[in-house]
Amino acid sequence: MQQSRTELAKSQSTDREFDKYMNLSIKWNRWLLKSIGVWPLSSNISRTKRYFNLMLNAICYCLISFLCIPYIVYGLLEVENVYNRLRLFGPLSFFAMAYLKYYSLIFHENDIRECVEHIKWDWKNINHIEDRDIMVANANFSRQLMKICSVFVYGGFVIYYIAVPIKIGTIEAEGENLTFIPMLFPFSRFIVDPRQSPANEILFSIQFIGGALIHCIAAAGCSLAAVFVVHACGQMKVLMCWLGHLIHGRPDMCKTVDGRLANIVKQHVRVLRFLSNTEKVLRQISFVEFTGCTMNLCLLGYYLIMEWESNDLAISASYIVILMSFLFNIFIFCYIGELAAELCKKIGEVSYMVEWYRLTGNKRLSFVLIIAMSNSSMNLTAGNMVILSLTTFSDVVKTSIAFLNMLRAVT
Repeated sequence: MQQSRTELAKSQSTDREFDKYMNLSIKWNRWLLKSIGVWPLSSNISRTKRYFNLMLNAICYCLISFLCIPYIVYGLLEVENVYNRLRLFGPLSFFAMAYLKYYSLIFHENDIRECVEHIKWDWKNINHIEDRDIMVANANFSRQLMKICSVFVYGGFVIYYIAVPIKIGTIEAEGENLTFIPMLFPFSRFIVDPRQSPANEILFSIQFIGGALIHCIAAAGCSLAAVFVVHACGQMKVLMCWLGHLIHGRPDMCKTVDGRLANIVKQHVRVLRFLSNTEKVLRQISFVEFTGCTMNLCLLGYYLIMEWESNDLAISASYIVILMSFLFNIFIFCYIGELAAELCKKIGEVSYMVEWYRLTGNKRLSFVLIIAMSNSSMNLTAGNMVILSLTTFSDVVKTSIAFLNMLRAVT
């Protein structure tokens, strides 16, 4: 009886530790994705919850459409000035990015679920404190990346959607006895006059909620990339730790070299498979981020120059914060792509530095396969067209500056 109680207490302690470490890895992602209805549902979920999730998806699509459609109508029918039309392209591209990223998150629900289950399995099968410390350090690192990403994304939201409207306040219509709140995004009068009350307050509120949604989608995509890729990097570091103990072993490892070698190969294959699934999840999102950020960095730089000359400091400050947000988002994708590729190659270097010459017979040949697989490292790509790396980030910045110079010369 005493033994069974001890085993039960140990099991409960293990479950609490597992929940603690899983929350450390994916709690922020789960909260973000659930709030917009794209967190992968379990197979045994009730029909009511499934219908509620579908309804949440429909509401999110409707909110983005509510921002986008009147905005397009306004640009086509009510704007004639060249600069004002150029000012419409920035927010319009942001709406398009939100549409595409949201669709991609829904479309890859099964792949996201598979990656989450992979992370759960890794946390459940920790057998040594050294491996756990490596995984905890990487989970904390991904958590810090998510926090910084959220600060930049929602910093732009706070400036543009809260600070600027408070500074401007209500304004009076020219030639009319009418006071109204300026819209966050232009709204076509051919649909409804946004200056009239209560339409003014209702439309402003819906635009505010829609803006919060598209910033949440941006933060969710960036956070998902950080968690999955950094977890894969942690598993590669665990693998390198195992390689260091291959010859002499460790208390939790197999007693034979053959067993330890087999586990190392299995771990390597698992990491590569996880990276492959992660690349599948992020492929479209990173491509949207890559193309959208390249264009928006150019446009925001142009808007900033024009507004700076007009001495509108509030709008200029909002453009600076939003520009930094886009710059940081594409940097995160490129940085984690570089990190994953470098650690894949480092596995080959660590394999060569192991005392493999102490092995007997054909066991040495196993390292040839590990080194060969490491040299053809797994790269994260933007739409299978551009490899995400720090070189790519510098190319994005240079391309944006080149387009900015061309835009200034033309206009």
